[in-house]
Amino acid sequence: MATGWCGRKGSALTLMVFLCTGVCTSPAESGAGDAGESRILGMRLQSSDKPATTAEDGVIQVTEESSVSLRFYGLHLSNDTRAQIRFVDLGGDAGGGGGGGGGDEEKLNGTCADFTKDIFVRGSMNVSKQGTSAVLRLKVKLLRKGETHRDYGVCTRNERDGKWYLLGEQDGMLRVVEEKKSLLPLWFQVILICGLLVLSGMFSGLNLGLMALDPMELRIVQSCGTDKEKKYARKIEPIRREGNYLLCSLLLGNVLVNTTLTILLDDLIGSGVGAVVASTIGIVIFGEIVPQALCSRHGLAVGANTILLTKFFMLLTFPLSYPISKLLDCVLGQEMGTVYNREKLVEMLKVTEPYNDLVKEELNMIQGALELRTKTVEDVMTPLNNCFMIHSDAVLDFNTMSEIMESGYTRIPVFEDERTNIVDILFVKDLAFVDPDDCTTLKTITKFYNHPVHFVFHDTKLDSMLEEFKKGKSHLAIVQKVNNEGEGDPFYEVLGLVTLEDVIEEIIKSEILDESDLYTDNRTRKKVAPNKNKRDFSAFKHESESKVKISPQLLLAAHRFLATEVNLFCQSQISEKILLRILKHPDVIQEIKFNENDKRSPQHYVYQRGKAVDYFVLILQGRVEVEAGNENMKFETGPFSYYGVMALSAPTLEFRSPSHLSGLNRSASLNYTDRTESQSISGSNTQLNSAPSPQYIPDFNVRALTDLQIVKITRSQYQNGLMASRLDSSPQSPDSGHTHVDQNTPVENNAPVVPQSLSENTLTLPLTDTPPDEHTSLLNEQNCLPARQAGHSIHSDSSI
Repeated sequence: MATGWCGRKGSALTLMVFLCTGVCTSPAESGAGDAGESRILGMRLQSSDKPATTAEDGVIQVTEESSVSLRFYGLHLSNDTRAQIRFVDLGGDAGGGGGGGGGDEEKLNGTCADFTKDIFVRGSMNVSKQGTSAVLRLKVKLLRKGETHRDYGVCTRNERDGKWYLLGEQDGMLRVVEEKKSLLPLWFQVILICGLLVLSGMFSGLNLGLMALDPMELRIVQSCGTDKEKKYARKIEPIRREGNYLLCSLLLGNVLVNTTLTILLDDLIGSGVGAVVASTIGIVIFGEIVPQALCSRHGLAVGANTILLTKFFMLLTFPLSYPISKLLDCVLGQEMGTVYNREKLVEMLKVTEPYNDLVKEELNMIQGALELRTKTVEDVMTPLNNCFMIHSDAVLDFNTMSEIMESGYTRIPVFEDERTNIVDILFVKDLAFVDPDDCTTLKTITKFYNHPVHFVFHDTKLDSMLEEFKKGKSHLAIVQKVNNEGEGDPFYEVLGLVTLEDVIEEIIKSEILDESDLYTDNRTRKKVAPNKNKRDFSAFKHESESKVKISPQLLLAAHRFLATEVNLFCQSQISEKILLRILKHPDVIQEIKFNENDKRSPQHYVYQRGKAVDYFVLILQGRVEVEAGNENMKFETGPFSYYGVMALSAPTLEFRSPSHLSGLNRSASLNYTDRTESQSISGSNTQLNSAPSPQYIPDFNVRALTDLQIVKITRSQYQNGLMASRLDSSPQSPDSGHTHVDQNTPVENNAPVVPQSLSENTLTLPLTDTPPDEHTSLLNEQNCLPARQAGHSIHSDSSI
């Protein structure tokens, strides 16, 4: 075994020693040679029971606690020469003195004074026949604790002067190094190498199997795979989402295992080349080929069953792999897998249509859902002009509620002043506890429920609109935009309405029709087929109800205004009770809808110059333009201005343009009083005419500027009211609760007889007294204002 560890440079060193004999010999040694003294010239490593070698610089390197054989070269060597060899400790440095220098003899002698006991000679010296070489066996002790190596120098004694000298510089140096021990026991190394091969195969296989599983594919498998596949996918998907982190952990673990495997094989075999060959073969076969072939086919199952081990190594390599993964995320971005955008997905569905089992309706739904984000609410909204809306001042009577029910809508916008000013939303279910006979105002209901009005901008995407609808705040939104055209300040302009149904119809690309829809599409305004089962609520309507309903407060105001401001309707002419009945007639209160597109429409004219009329008009709501006189003077008037008083009066006049101002703090009104005294009418050149004329021909125009609510009383209605008032004030039979008047019954004061059958415009009034509280109940159905009865002692006195 000793010959196995000898240095390969021994023969060359021997030759060099002989060649350098003359150079390296001191004068003292030269003198000794002449006398035949033994002299040592050099040494080399012969053998060792532990690893030993000769370094490139000539230093012999041996292992601690080993038996070393050194071959010494010299002249006249003998067994007694062993006594001339000692070792001195040079410390941890590689420096040393040089033998043979005459000027350094004292220094060298001092250095060799303290000999070490770490190396001692064992046995005799085996000398060759020529006496030029001899083998000496040495025993090297253990190094001190914490030392990795220590250098020793060979000292030889000069027989002439008895002094010790160091043998050369590097040729006489012996370096003792720490013994290289095996890292682990052999049996444990074998087990660990096998385990590392398994881990190498696992990392390699998971790297292929897990990274080949697309995150999108895992989600698809969770939804539509088998039960076992769903279970596996649910386990893998959380860590697969961290793609770069998982990749860095697997690669780092694989490199760590392969490197450790090579180191263990090198320690086990003792040869670097052998370790590289063995590790390469083992890693390629058991760490790459076999596991990757397995995981490429069963990656889902292998990845799920080794998920705990994968998480452990992810945690183990976290300090290094996680920062690298975050750096990759920042540089490369998050891993998205195979992703199709909307256009590609729609095109893929179209291309694969012959091969899939989707029908056309399903494809339309998918396409509509994919295009939802590309469309805005302005594309699907109902324009404002086509929206069904209610004025905030509306009264929830039978007509209004019937109109709401017939519209078929469940959410109705409520506007104020103009249709673009939407202030509330009325739900049809809010009317569940509303009695039409109560004539409840719409504001009362909307303020009680106080539904929020949801406004959105016209460029809001349909997917965002759908999300807002899904929150449950509202299923109807008002579409508006910022109008900054013109020189004025920008303002919000209401464009229309959008509902949840509009968004759903855009998704399914089909119209949703119910039994109450009037149009198949709000944009094309294509009407649906007539519904034979459409319910007609007019069967529940009382014939005496007004076609246009107003609030009790407005009705009371109109009644008091006519009774106090217009002489033809004062208490001396018509009783308050009969006047109220006139106002409650179905045809008296009317509405005129203003058309913005045709402002000069004939329907907008209340009176036209030169056109005979027989009715009186009181403006309740809205504004009108009056054009009067030969100069065609124009001015605007508003509520509670009245016109056509002379159309109700009996005198035969050629009527002319009036300029009477009715009431304090009111706009100018055209009227006429029936007082007997003559009145001066300025601004007109017409004169009284004694020729009888049954018609009233105004010389002025009254045209609506906005939507109007008016009181329109015809001459026949007024005459019937006069007659009914006179009959009501006449004495009645004490044994009869009602007074019946027929055509043959004379009437006091030569009052005309009420005909039994009246025309459509004739006011039919009962000629009997009503109970004392009827006046109050008719005027104040909600506000319970006290009634006022004038001229009859049987009624209670009250003021309004």
